[in-house]
Amino acid sequence: MSDVTIIGAGLAGSLLAIYLAKRGIKVDVYEARGDMRNEEMSAGRSINLALSDRGIAALRGVGMDEYMLAEAVPMYGRMIHSVAGGTKLLPYSGRKGEYINSVSRAGLNIELMNEAEKYDGVKFHFNERCVDFDCTNGGATFSSGVSVRSDTVIATDGAGSAVRHAFMHGGVERFDFSQSWLAHGYKELHIPAGPDGSFLLEKNALHIWPRRKFMMIALPNFDGSFTCTLFLAHKSEPPEVAGGSPRPTSAAARSGTNTNLQPPATAGGSDIVPAFDQLTDEAAVMEFFNREFADAVPLMPTLVVDFFANPTGNLGTVKCFPWNVDGKALLLGDSAHALVPFYGQGMNCAFEDVRVLDSLVEKHGRNWETVFTEYGGLRKVNTDAIADMAEENFYEMRDATADPVFQRKRELETKLEHTYPDYFSKYSMVTFREDLPYSVAKEKGNAQDRLLMEICAETSDGSAMELPDVMEKIRSLG
Repeated sequence: MSDVTIIGAGLAGSLLAIYLAKRGIKVDVYEARGDMRNEEMSAGRSINLALSDRGIAALRGVGMDEYMLAEAVPMYGRMIHSVAGGTKLLPYSGRKGEYINSVSRAGLNIELMNEAEKYDGVKFHFNERCVDFDCTNGGATFSSGVSVRSDTVIATDGAGSAVRHAFMHGGVERFDFSQSWLAHGYKELHIPAGPDGSFLLEKNALHIWPRRKFMMIALPNFDGSFTCTLFLAHKSEPPEVAGGSPRPTSAAARSGTNTNLQPPATAGGSDIVPAFDQLTDEAAVMEFFNREFADAVPLMPTLVVDFFANPTGNLGTVKCFPWNVDGKALLLGDSAHALVPFYGQGMNCAFEDVRVLDSLVEKHGRNWETVFTEYGGLRKVNTDAIADMAEENFYEMRDATADPVFQRKRELETKLEHTYPDYFSKYSMVTFREDLPYSVAKEKGNAQDRLLMEICAETSDGSAMELPDVMEKIRSLG
């Protein structure tokens, strides 16, 4: 009998196997898919990963941080593309050495599995989908008919977790669950590398084409290509009702702290509100892209083929609690708290889950009920916070990055970070402060955002702002 059964050999499950093995715990990992190391990766589902400090800290714990960063492309800011083709770089931070890293999801997953298999106590079982979990005796049943009992089960099997399903349907009393979907979906597209592997766009930036009701982004790959993702509503609506009720236009409303953001009319290419259900043939796709992303079209020779070959994905948030049942099983990563990808924290949050869990195993040993209960108490408030911020950041990326007031705010934040070592923007608190809980970053960051948006709305000349006065107001927030 294995000490721990992990369900799901994705990023979190594979990293967790390494952490547990380093503590001498025998681990069996069951994965519904085949071994990705022996299979061709399917296209269209690989939204690039932005590896930042929280994720790097977890990799550092197993000695893999420098190895993975050697295969990453650093991104120092958001490169904003206007409809007319102009660009503007909004740096992520004013401090040296603070940037995010574009990494390959598949590449990272493969390296984690390879590292895990270096430990004698780790064994992977592929093509074994979990179909049931018994919350009474802790047994897991798989698609092959195999039933497994172990000291405990840790479910890292994603947003559609079979273990969570068992929790919901009678296994756990008063189990709270919510799932919400954005009206938008996503479609993965591609910009190939140029001659000799050159980058056809600025390589050290996350590129964004913000268009009010939709957007496209592009992240660099190590081989010189870019993975593009179009975020667009699934279904069309009349322009007067698309996006819901009228949105407030005050500086406070444009603070980046809520979803009711209304950018100026120049943020988009037209009053037409497109959706995936309108883009049904080559002519419609090309008309849409030539109108909205004209500077990108010449760089995308397989645009039409990719658009119709790659699936349209959904974007949703999952929240639930409790995450464990009597020490017999734990939900971790997306199975407990699936996020939309707009803060680049899905993987980083799951990796932080693993690091926090490991610290509790060090503290309590294999007293799984104590470990899991304390883990849930520590993590729930923080995963709820990053889930909320990820949805808010969708509207910031799509809408506010094209707003001159927001751009002045980002420039002011960069100057503040360059001048005052103790100042961190909300983005920096989330992305570059591995020691700061997400919940604290949300509370402090939202208060700062409201203040700075009000300040930047009062002047069109950012150079006229007195940094000491601004910093004094920020410090007064507490």
